Amino acid sequence: MHQGTLIQDYPHRMGGHCGSGAMRDLLHWHGLGWDGPPDEGLVFALGGALGLSYLRSSELVPPLYLVGRGADFEVELPLRLGGLVQVLTTDDPDEGWSWVRDEVDAGRPSLVWGDISELPYLRVQLQMSRHDIVVIGYDEAKNIAFVVDNDRAEVQEVPLEALARARASLAFPQPTRHCTYRITWPRALPTIGGVAASAFSQSAVSMRDPAQHGIADPTTATVGGEGLAAVAELADDVETWADLPDDELEILLFSLGAFIEKAGTGGGLFRRLLADGCAEVARLTGDPATAELAVAAARCAQTWTATARVAIQREAHIRARVAAVASMASRLPEVELRLVESLERAAGSLNSTDR
Repeated sequence: MHQGTLIQDYPHRMGGHCGSGAMRDLLHWHGLGWDGPPDEGLVFALGGALGLSYLRSSELVPPLYLVGRGADFEVELPLRLGGLVQVLTTDDPDEGWSWVRDEVDAGRPSLVWGDISELPYLRVQLQMSRHDIVVIGYDEAKNIAFVVDNDRAEVQEVPLEALARARASLAFPQPTRHCTYRITWPRALPTIGGVAASAFSQSAVSMRDPAQHGIADPTTATVGGEGLAAVAELADDVETWADLPDDELEILLFSLGAFIEKAGTGGGLFRRLLADGCAEVARLTGDPATAELAVAAARCAQTWTATARVAIQREAHIRARVAAVASMASRLPEVELRLVESLERAAGSLNSTDR
């Protein structure tokens, strides 16, 4: 009969984003890195998951959704590093819990999804199903699981019933279905230049020509788009907000600022994490095109952050804030295009030298 266990000395650091924060910890735990344990920005950049989705619909709560990464980071990163990934889903809570319990019993931390509204330590009402957490232990006698989250410095004790609810959520953007990532990590990592070239190329393609829907499906919304088209859609859409009532505007402006800076993006809609990671790749490889990419990503992050700041600046009149947001948002398509071009140049440069 199962009683419980706890993985000791798990090397957790708080992170800017749930996915890259969790993966950073897991790489550290497995002793993988190129120059010591990786930083979160490097992990995010090597995932190749830069993306963009924008939706606005009265069916959403809040009525807009903005995310700056694609759907498959948690699969693409281990695969790019030479690992294997099984994505397990079920509607049977006992089966779902058995996957986690078996991994932890074998001494392997278990990466899973959990709806933030059902995780008591986060103390939020907003539902969001695709939040990555790592289960590192459990005690069935005390009815708790030991959970690591990028948003908390300490290991959290979560009632098993609450964890089960979080893992059975039907909330936006998709049902959690007890999603569990069973990852087999490689014993050693491939050269960083080749990994980075692949990641940068994939991020550029995802922005220029998104072949599949990201985390959310923009075709379900009144206004929606993906990749570079989503940036243009957002800039155009904000121009129409001045016609909306003040109470709707307040919600839209607050939500826009939150999705850019606060919603687990690492700041600047994930572009700041990318900039940090690209700077680290440039340091490790000496590649000048990647150093230029880090600058382009940082400039892009700064433009997103400036947009968020004027959106939530409550001291200003709401109509003035809308005009300021529209002005800042009009700059986003250009800096995003420059970022994509820099990703393409860096990928080509690294490919030419990583032989």
